[in-house]
Amino acid sequence: MTMTSIRSFGLSRRHLLRATAAAGAAGLLPLAQAQSSWPDKPIRFVVPFNAGGATDIVARLLSEKLAPKLGQPIVVDNRGGAGGILGTDMVAKAAPDGSTFTVALSTSLLINQFLYSKLPYSPQKDLALVSQVAVAPVVLAVHPSVPAKNAQELLTYVRANRG
Repeated sequence: MTMTSIRSFGLSRRHLLRATAAAGAAGLLPLAQAQSSWPDKPIRFVVPFNAGGATDIVARLLSEKLAPKLGQPIVVDNRGGAGGILGTDMVAKAAPDGSTFTVALSTSLLINQFLYSKLPYSPQKDLALVSQVAVAPVVLAVHPSVPAKNAQELLTYVRANRG
């Protein structure tokens, strides 16, 4: 859905972000209700990107709506750097007590394992998906000199030209 079509429904970007945060909060609420002793301490949302971006805004809106429902404060902790690796590593190495989450782009969590030969964490072993809270379109673009007009042609080109 484009911003033009969103506006035609009388919605602004702020309305869309609030709705996304509310939907995400609703997705985490059953988890909280299923474990009566959780949460027993403040929660930390680590955003592996600098403050002010879309991921940070979603995390802050989500924490604002979710904290009163959980009865615990939620701190948004921006740890940008290395394409999301620094903040994600912090979450991967946090105590497994259910109080530290990452609010990250699924693309960086997926793609980093292929972009970097060695990560300080294993996305499959050290992280667990809790909930998807937002959907955003992703664009794949290549330099005009790359002889690929679609994803299949790009894949063929990459396989033939490793490195």
